[in-house]
Amino acid sequence: MAHTVSDLAALVRERQPCVVLTGAGISTESGVPDFRSPSGIWAKYDPMEYATITAFRRDPVKVWEFYALRFELLTAAEPNPGHLALAELERRGLVTAVVTQNIDGLHTRAGSHAVVEVHGSIRSASCLDCGERVPLEEVIAALRDSPAPPCPQCGAVLKPDVVMFGELLPALAIDRAIELARLAGLLLVVGSSLEVHPVAGLTGETVSAGGALAIVNRGQTPFDRLASVRIDGGAGATLSALAEALA
Repeated sequence: MAHTVSDLAALVRERQPCVVLTGAGISTESGVPDFRSPSGIWAKYDPMEYATITAFRRDPVKVWEFYALRFELLTAAEPNPGHLALAELERRGLVTAVVTQNIDGLHTRAGSHAVVEVHGSIRSASCLDCGERVPLEEVIAALRDSPAPPCPQCGAVLKPDVVMFGELLPALAIDRAIELARLAGLLLVVGSSLEVHPVAGLTGETVSAGGALAIVNRGQTPFDRLASVRIDGGAGATLSALAEALA
């Protein structure tokens, strides 16, 4: 049976609190390329060369050449109707928090306040040697003069504050995400294929605790059978319609 936005709106009303989990599918509508699709970033760049902590330690300049291009694109991207709809639903008290796999900061820029970034963020870079953290504006300014931004304190190359392959997820963020998932009356997944663990496991945390699961995504996910509502569609149009239905 095909589900509708009306079905989703009824579920949001009935199963509070609602926690939202977002993936690349919400940001592609802002022009941010995804990673895993056939036309995604990893189809063009070998992640083992550009996105592992080992690669960064071996050749940070090469890794920064990759990230510098992405920073330019990500800082130019603007929140889309999907991001704005979630911020509006938070303001109305219908969304408790957004857990996101995205590193682009678009949820915060759209006006969401309770955002948990489980894969880190481009908003800053840190020094692995002395711990200094530098905001994005200073990183971009440094990239104009150097292929890899130096730490202003000790001179070592800064690392983007995004989780690379071979790194653990930030403990505070993933612990908070698990807590939110367990307490959720509804976990609404938007724009995620739910193939990346441990974040995909948040669905099980909610369902095991007696909460409901809803999925809005283009294409199937491994957890569709657990979903009370499943909509195959774009994030922006679906979430905008959801906000309207809940008005």
